[in-house]
Amino acid sequence: MRIPALPASAVPCDNRRMPESTQPEGFFARLRTRLNRGGASLARELRGMLRGRRIDATVLEELETRLLTADVGVEATNEILGELERRVARRELDDVEALLDALRERLTALLQPCEQPLRIDPAARPCVVLVIGVNGSGKTTSIGKLAQSLRREGRSVMLAAGDTFRAAAVEQLQVWAQRTGAAFSAQATGADPGAVIFDALQSAQSRGIDVLLADTAGRLHSQTHLMDELRKVKRVIQRVMPDAPHEVLLVLDANQGNNALAQARQFHAALGVTGLVLTKLDGTARGGIVVAIARALALPIRFIGVGEGAEDFGVFNARAFASALVDGAPVTGAAGASGPAGTGAGADAA
Repeated sequence: MRIPALPASAVPCDNRRMPESTQPEGFFARLRTRLNRGGASLARELRGMLRGRRIDATVLEELETRLLTADVGVEATNEILGELERRVARRELDDVEALLDALRERLTALLQPCEQPLRIDPAARPCVVLVIGVNGSGKTTSIGKLAQSLRREGRSVMLAAGDTFRAAAVEQLQVWAQRTGAAFSAQATGADPGAVIFDALQSAQSRGIDVLLADTAGRLHSQTHLMDELRKVKRVIQRVMPDAPHEVLLVLDANQGNNALAQARQFHAALGVTGLVLTKLDGTARGGIVVAIARALALPIRFIGVGEGAEDFGVFNARAFASALVDGAPVTGAAGASGPAGTGAGADAA
């Protein structure tokens, strides 16, 4: 039986469009800089390593080591190396630039199926986005940044504070609601998460809200009883809207490396994840785990994050990410450098 709802606090939703001037610029230029801090990049390393050498089996072994070190994973690395070996055997890759071009192509091909931006169904009011993940992955911050992005599009948004175990999480979400002009629904600390989201959904329906973003408490993917609680939240949502949640968005910390892949597998098996957010890519040396997850699960990657600011949250772009992973920052260090990773509306959207 549902725990009786406690009084909910709410911040009125401001339906005015946010100023276009707040749109972030050069998102993937920042990614290129932050993904390869200290001037490191596969391109620079390979150019140094291959100076005066032919592309042969020894070179490909060196590349394999670098890809594995970058958390690209065994499966994805084997697939990439297999294609490169075939092209080397056909004498199609005679120099380092040809090898780098082929590497970018293979990475892009692996990532491309996952380049699927979040689509809000206008027929679903509200469109319910259930946000899940482990402690410290950046769930609450990602919700706030997503709310800001949706508000820029002129959509009405409600934030539901389903992480009832941490008062700080509720306060953080309320700050984002105030900052973005989103509605806000919360109950007392320790309230039943299902009850919180149930009441928020009913409120969002009655007010004609476009999108409901529901936060949940962080939990380890190995904690069975807490995963069961998430399943309960999903069932509670479906009592109000049988076809909801319309998106189950899993937030992963890219710094976790292969553990992030294990988390994705477990959450997907438990709840049917429909989209991913990869955060803290500014804190990892390479970011190859994005490739490993794409190869293993082929789940849509909706957004990636490269810092704390709202402008550091962007729509995933496969080609731009592959370029950032291989090339790193431009030699000049110009934040607005042109090229595949620094241009395009899709790359800079947030």
